[in-house]
Amino acid sequence: HLSGKRSSKAERAHSAMMNADMDAVEAENQVELEEKTRLINQVLELQHTLEDLSARVDAVKEENLKLKSENQVLGQYIENLMSASSVFQTTDTKSKRK
Repeated sequence: HLSGKRSSKAERAHSAMMNADMDAVEAENQVELEEKTRLINQVLELQHTLEDLSARVDAVKEENLKLKSENQVLGQYIENLMSASSVFQTTDTKSKRK
């Protein structure tokens, strides 16, 4: 009879330890799941930021090409004005005499 009591106490103690271990594992799994979720959300946020930056770079490239083209037109216009102006022609003539 006495060994039966010890056996059931030992079983209860073992069962309690198993439950505690299972609770610890479950808590650890929950922490890991929360960490994974946090990391996934962070990756998604970084992907969206990268997409936004990429779109901005494309827009800036387009604007840069447009401005380059406008600068070429203005440069040609200024060159034409300078060649048509007597002030610049006189300067050119003087420099040729030297």
